Amino acid sequence: MEATEPRRRLHSSSNRPSALDSPAVDVTSTASLKSHIMPAEDATMSKPIAPLSVLPLSTVVRTLATTTISSSRILLPPSLVAMNVLAHTKNPILNPDKNPILGWLLKKTFYAQFCAGEHGAEVRKTVSGLRQIGFTGVILGYAREIVLSESQTKNLTACDVGPEKDECVRSEIGPWAAGTMETVRLAEPGDFVALKFTGAGRQALYALKNRLAPPKELRAAIDDICNLARERNVPLLFDAEQTALQAGIDDWTLEYQRKFNTDPGHAIIYGTYQAYLKACPAVLASHLRAAAKDGFTLGVKLVRGAYLGADPRHIIHDTKEDTDRYYDAISESLIRREWNDILKQDVEYPLVSVLLGSHNLQSVRHARAVRDSITITPPKTYPAQGPVSELAIAQLQGMADDVSCELVCMKKADKSGSGESTRAYKYIVWGTTGECMKYLLRRAHENRDAVQRTRSGRDAMWGEIKRRFWSSLGRA
Repeated sequence: MEATEPRRRLHSSSNRPSALDSPAVDVTSTASLKSHIMPAEDATMSKPIAPLSVLPLSTVVRTLATTTISSSRILLPPSLVAMNVLAHTKNPILNPDKNPILGWLLKKTFYAQFCAGEHGAEVRKTVSGLRQIGFTGVILGYAREIVLSESQTKNLTACDVGPEKDECVRSEIGPWAAGTMETVRLAEPGDFVALKFTGAGRQALYALKNRLAPPKELRAAIDDICNLARERNVPLLFDAEQTALQAGIDDWTLEYQRKFNTDPGHAIIYGTYQAYLKACPAVLASHLRAAAKDGFTLGVKLVRGAYLGADPRHIIHDTKEDTDRYYDAISESLIRREWNDILKQDVEYPLVSVLLGSHNLQSVRHARAVRDSITITPPKTYPAQGPVSELAIAQLQGMADDVSCELVCMKKADKSGSGESTRAYKYIVWGTTGECMKYLLRRAHENRDAVQRTRSGRDAMWGEIKRRFWSSLGRA
């Protein structure tokens, strides 16, 4: 199943400016949204901050090395072949969890770039480092995946009777639930945890594909995970899947949102919405209507799209520009809690918690400008619960650092001290080096599929190294 997984293109943008295009970004202002939006100024700052200056030198150098390989037509193909072998091999010599030399090499390079650690102490150290840089927190995911054989994938059954049921519960649902529970325990209050239902194996896949309720054992596991998340104030992000499964995931998401999103304006359960799908506005609008009708806070994780290689082409917007336009319009509607030409309904806007997943600098700046414009010029109709939605913005660990670090610098320059419009997060997974190999392979494929973005990242890191060199000589 994993070997045929489509290459992911999470929030990719081929035209995002690099840090070299704008070597120093004025973090005290945002891109103009409309003529009435005024930039926030910080009189204490004599000159703009270079966003990448907040990163440790070791991170800059490692990212430069990673993006150099990922953007090279000579180095990347053999690297992908090698990583594919390591991700799917059954040879213990090629298993980084059993070969200490191979494990050490990978852990100091690609693993360190994208992953949090193999156990609790390492994860906490990595997350602490991100907080020290200035990130609000992390989105933590468990890397271990359930790998089904080709025959199991093609001949899905309910797995609800006899020895087959016992095997599904023991080897699929049990490990998934245990790993997810541990992930929630590792996260700090205010962090997020990513939850992927398909990781629970055949019972979950069968139920989702046929839009059935979660089977008994799986439901009990999900309930335990959600209860722990609510107890620790660690919101759960229910990941999107391919179109064949998404309707079932939407059903489960709304069910658990009704049950757990009872705190006004603060969601514990988030659904994922992919703006590259033509149906996204209609689906999201129907969920917003349900939230308004049933009185719960809708948790919305908005991304561009993750299954471009697998979803039918006709259900996806015709151009990247269309996807960008819809993404920005939807995010603006959610932040303002106001209907617009893209997101329409005939009910009062419900309470919403929003997480924007985007590597697109223009979209991130647009979202922040929208948020700041509401602070500066409140809407005429002030909802009783507050004028704006709870908002966080996230990028993948090891990628789009120029976008992430600009958010961090904006947060540091926020005169109000709230940093409310610049809550910056990094998505990062944990697990052994071997468990993370499939995740690392997907990141490598993503970098290949977004070559221009990867080259921009490479150039940004090289520019930052040169800036630090000249700064050390007093010439910056």
